[in-house]
Amino acid sequence: MDDSTLAPLLTPEGWALLGSLPPYDDLDPLAVGQALREQGHSPGLVAAALTQQRLRGRAEAKFGPFAARMLFTPDGLEQATRLSVAAHHASRYTRAGVTRVADLGCGIGGDSMALAGLGLSVLAVEHDETTAALATVNLMAFPDAEVRCADALEIDLAAEGVDGVFADPARRSRGRRLTDPEQWSPPLSRVLALREQVEALGVKVSPGLAHDLLPADCHAQWVSVEGQVVEAGLWFGPLAHEGPGRSALALRRGQDDSWHAHVLADTECADPSTAPAQAEPIGGAEELGEFVHEPDGAAIRAGLVAHLAHALEAAPVGERIAYLTGDLAPTQALAPFVRSWRLREVLPLHLKALKARVREKDIGRLEIHKRGVDLPPEALRASLHLRGEGSETWLLTRLGPREGASSGGRGAVLVVEPREQAPTG
Repeated sequence: MDDSTLAPLLTPEGWALLGSLPPYDDLDPLAVGQALREQGHSPGLVAAALTQQRLRGRAEAKFGPFAARMLFTPDGLEQATRLSVAAHHASRYTRAGVTRVADLGCGIGGDSMALAGLGLSVLAVEHDETTAALATVNLMAFPDAEVRCADALEIDLAAEGVDGVFADPARRSRGRRLTDPEQWSPPLSRVLALREQVEALGVKVSPGLAHDLLPADCHAQWVSVEGQVVEAGLWFGPLAHEGPGRSALALRRGQDDSWHAHVLADTECADPSTAPAQAEPIGGAEELGEFVHEPDGAAIRAGLVAHLAHALEAAPVGERIAYLTGDLAPTQALAPFVRSWRLREVLPLHLKALKARVREKDIGRLEIHKRGVDLPPEALRASLHLRGEGSETWLLTRLGPREGASSGGRGAVLVVEPREQAPTG
């Protein structure tokens, strides 16, 4: 979606047409498109409006009801911060007493919306002209938010009265993710140099950024939404109220449909660039406990697996495997950071034995998870010819230390059931 596609929507006719359309899921695009063209609307405008309505439908997961008045591009929507996450970003600035924030690389304006929504003055900077135009539309409801099309690093922060910076470097090029932070735009080192001008600096980074690349004086926090890792953030100065270290933030929607935030931190880690501690694995299947716990992805990325193991009085099922086993159920405080199952049986990771299991239990539905083994669940499922009425959940993994078997660990299938369900049989 480029300038020529978006331009018709930025006219009074285009904006009115877009506002008249029902949600995308409630319309027949072909029928509606034909009707609109028959009413005299140009094919280009109709196509742009229908495309935008489809993007708005997708955007509801990130922006909720705000999506119905926003404009998007596919790339801009994919890269935008979810509003539930952006609200937590913004709260750091208000807590630190910041009054004017420069959102450098603002994209379509997701973080700027959250900052302005908390009453902060915002200078949203975006170098791409089309994206800056979308951000201008998306921030129309916030009088204290200004959008400027410019190079983020050419802004005179002191002259603009900025006392807080949020930066979101571009981490893609031609549709490809860039793993080297010095290839980001702007490079991470140049973004971090902004600390010499503004102490209150926050940087959105890839959740896969290696720990040894983290500045020792930052607080690094990985974020998951409903169990899916979405980003990591580096926080400096007054924005890092926790002090230097690493933590995980898990956002989960409660029964009241509101978002609940849960934070897990290793209080013994004062330097986020250090290697995470490793917990000793069990020796073999005979040491498996009543439960198997899978840590949330944000906790794994934050290097908190050993911390969780200690808190749960559990141990990894295998060396460097993020399945933990023990006899304790998670406390209310830990539950948001682990998915827990009751262990029912342990099977060898042999196709012949697993086929026999499927026949014996009349299995037709099989939920498969894996860690530490190369066998793709889809390939295994196809080989088992599932046709029965029963169902099971399997965890494919390695047990014990790597030196426990010549193949680098003992492959096993853990047959499990949800923790809340009482054991049967």
